[in-house]
Amino acid sequence: MGTEDRDLLQAVLEALPAGALVQSPADEVLAVNRRFVDMFDLAGKADLSPGVPMRPLVPLVRAFFSAGFALPHTPGEILARRHAHRVAEIPLTDGRTIRREVEPLRREGAYLGALWLFTDISDAKRSERDLERDNLTLTQLARQRNAFTAAASHELRTPLAAVSSFAELLADPAVGALTAEQSSFLDAIRRNAGRMQRVISDLLLTTRMRASGPELEFAPVDVPGMLTDTLMDHMGEIERARLFAVLDCADGPTLRGDRHRLQHVLGNLLENAAKFTPPGGRITITAAPRGVHWDIEVADTGIGIPDEHRHDIFTGFVRAPNARSGGYPGTGLGLAIARTVVERHGGTITAGGREGEGAVLRLRLPVEGPPPAPGPGP
Repeated sequence: MGTEDRDLLQAVLEALPAGALVQSPADEVLAVNRRFVDMFDLAGKADLSPGVPMRPLVPLVRAFFSAGFALPHTPGEILARRHAHRVAEIPLTDGRTIRREVEPLRREGAYLGALWLFTDISDAKRSERDLERDNLTLTQLARQRNAFTAAASHELRTPLAAVSSFAELLADPAVGALTAEQSSFLDAIRRNAGRMQRVISDLLLTTRMRASGPELEFAPVDVPGMLTDTLMDHMGEIERARLFAVLDCADGPTLRGDRHRLQHVLGNLLENAAKFTPPGGRITITAAPRGVHWDIEVADTGIGIPDEHRHDIFTGFVRAPNARSGGYPGTGLGLAIARTVVERHGGTITAGGREGEGAVLRLRLPVEGPPPAPGPGP
């Protein structure tokens, strides 16, 4: 190798971000860079001039390896097996971790030697260990949270059932007539007990979904009939909120889905629309088949959703700022449940509309349901 070529090779090695050594076909040192010398403290301890044998370097470098570390291949094997790329992560005695790569050099099939690269990956490995530790901690916290949520929900169900039962007894004419004011009080008790029951049900469903996902029972679903039933189930609260509701559903094919879960989703959307729309407003449900999908929209004339929060609201316990500051009750679980159920159907749910003018929640559900799960490999 001429002086000019040697200078060029040295310049290339010095530009590398890793410690580097070039080995000749005769297992001699052709060149090393400063990072390699500093990484293994070789200055003044080894002859690194071009043409010296590589083997005397091996014990000097291996002295930095952690005791008991077993390499997948010995230096002799690596030198002998010249035609394969080799990689190993090696812990050092000073706490560092390096990645060693041996890359054969060839031209037109002829073996020209090998490039040895030593990269300090200590920071990356430390970050990886920290991430694993944090993930383990988060997993444990999630389990504790789910256990607490399930326990608290079950504990609340018993007293809530008693409240609802006594409210029904008080509403029975056989107990005695109530004044108009007493009837309004009783209505408030029953209405809020029902709200608490829905919150508990959402908490329990969320816990189950986190553990294993919602259990869905797929069957043909008559979409117009499902929407009509859902709207009728919620007409009481829509009328109490003094709102006007419109259903516009085109005819179309049956949908393969879980009717019970989809009605739960649509019910949550109607409850939100009624909650966030002032008296005199309108709730509009539209649905039509488009291609291989059913498109369903629930629109209202309420407070709307800020643009920057249209994705966040589908995360559990997250509510838009105008919902929180407006004093509207809620847990932020309904839309998170809706997204999970819709996605398990192979569909999507998105939010639109304009803040201050109303919200639009759009569901797109495949007529054929979700794609089949991949079977086991051969």
